[in-house]
Amino acid sequence: MANTLHVDVVSAEESVYSGEAEFVVLPGESGELGIYPQHTPLITRIKPGAVRIKPVGAAEELIFVAGGILEIQPKVVTVLADTAIRGDDLDEAKANEALKNAEQARAKAQDKQEIASVEGELAMLAAQLAIIKKLRNRH
Repeated sequence: MANTLHVDVVSAEESVYSGEAEFVVLPGESGELGIYPQHTPLITRIKPGAVRIKPVGAAEELIFVAGGILEIQPKVVTVLADTAIRGDDLDEAKANEALKNAEQARAKAQDKQEIASVEGELAMLAAQLAIIKKLRNRH
């Protein structure tokens, strides 16, 4: 099947997705990356955001990743994510609560390292909430 590619999304805890897909869209460091079969080999970092996978003959899957590494081979795409959560498993109430806590922590943050850590968490939570909204608009 030359018109598909195998996609694996794994986190430290588990394999979140494994299957054949028509294409994948990911949050690359310098913008969205669209990957189709026979893509040029590449290894790059990814930012927090949505991995959009179009499985063969099925509805698009959304997986939240908190960043990580992407490896592309002509027939295989592997995402090694720090954290990966299927879109349907994201919890809006938890994400909003965590966002509120992170914003309070940012207000109290003193040194540059603490501020950078809190801002990274805020970016991750904002990306989660964006995926939740996208999923809500689908239904």
